[in-house]
Amino acid sequence: MTTLTTVIVAVFIIGYLFIALESVTKVNKAAVALLMFVVCWTLYMVNPGSYISGVDASAIPQAVSDIIEKHLGSTSTTLFFLMGAMTIVEIVDQNGGFDWVRRVMHTKSKRGLLWKIAFMTFFLSAILDNLTTAIVMIMILRKLVPDHKDRIIYASLVIIAANSGGAFSPIGDVTTIMLWNKNLITAAGVLSEIFIPSVVSLVVPALILQTQLKGELAGSNETILLDGAAEKEVMEFNSAQRKAVFFIGVGGLMFVPIFKTLTHLPPFVGVLLVLSVLWITTEVFYRSLEHGHHGLTFQKRVTSLLRRVDMSTILFFLGILMAVACLEEVGVLTSLGKGLNVAFNGNHYMVTGIIGVLSSIVDNVPLVAGCMGMYPVQAVGDFATDGIFWQLLAYCAGVGGSMLIIGSAAGVVVMGLEKITFGWYMKHVSWIAFVGYLLGIICYWCIKTLL
Repeated sequence: MTTLTTVIVAVFIIGYLFIALESVTKVNKAAVALLMFVVCWTLYMVNPGSYISGVDASAIPQAVSDIIEKHLGSTSTTLFFLMGAMTIVEIVDQNGGFDWVRRVMHTKSKRGLLWKIAFMTFFLSAILDNLTTAIVMIMILRKLVPDHKDRIIYASLVIIAANSGGAFSPIGDVTTIMLWNKNLITAAGVLSEIFIPSVVSLVVPALILQTQLKGELAGSNETILLDGAAEKEVMEFNSAQRKAVFFIGVGGLMFVPIFKTLTHLPPFVGVLLVLSVLWITTEVFYRSLEHGHHGLTFQKRVTSLLRRVDMSTILFFLGILMAVACLEEVGVLTSLGKGLNVAFNGNHYMVTGIIGVLSSIVDNVPLVAGCMGMYPVQAVGDFATDGIFWQLLAYCAGVGGSMLIIGSAAGVVVMGLEKITFGWYMKHVSWIAFVGYLLGIICYWCIKTLL
């Protein structure tokens, strides 16, 4: 590792430390992430020729610009997906689309609600991505659990359940989609052999977290109404319209993977399709409303709801993903993967286990991409399609992100929506997620070895 690369890594580590200590420094994590992004790439430009080979010196600036634009394009697809999904869920929520879901999940028991939330999140994230699932579930939780101290416990389990649910499905996580598209795993293989470890990685943390919840929920789980004069006008759409909004919104999000398969377009295009259809539908519904509701109607229209998009979360994603992209370009992630393979003598359980832990620190997408580049697919053996290495990688990269709150897209979004601090999550949840993660790996070993 060159001196320049060492400095870039040091900047990333220092920036990451400030993000972790946001509750202490009181500096917004988005500001730190953006600074990391700029400083890392500025340092890269000190001697870009050491990282770019086969390019004339005069063409290096343009080559670097092309590299940054390539990563920015990839990052933008995530950002537009995030903005679209957040807006869709906000539209559904504000217009009463989640009402019937809340009635289905009605219970007075705190622990009973925890298990309903856990399994709904788990199976929903196997169909949707964990990011969208987390947003949907947090919106539902806000209506069911008024006490923030209780709600952050449920929200923490949402992170774990969303990541565990995404690991056993070929379309449940970005990394499983990558492995599936490259024919490294098959839908039947990952469903049959990763499902039980994924369930274990959810059930064990849920059993531990439920000990922190006792008694019954405040009130009777009725819809939390808006205060003031708007309280009696909280619902404007009739029952059929609210259900239509729900099925177009959430059903549309479930259609996104199918849209991607049919058109081969990026997922964010499908999300924007759903947003546009839902937008048009709600505008048509609003035209049928009485004029007396005009003020509240305007507040719930998409043009108004777009202003509620959490830009700090969007900018945090931009900064952290572009900073990680710089680490990828200087070869740190690939070297790390190779070093792990040498250090553990090719022990796949140890290598993928460490990669899973690392995925809670840095983005799991470049980690998995690095592994895909390091280990070519073989006809037979552990690196064949549905081989031990690739299945373990799917599990570890997905579930491992639960160990830190910024280790997954779901965690970052929940962190922003519910204002959970990095320190609180690490103290109360990280060890619980690690226990579930480790037991899931042991469960997979038992399946492959003893059965």
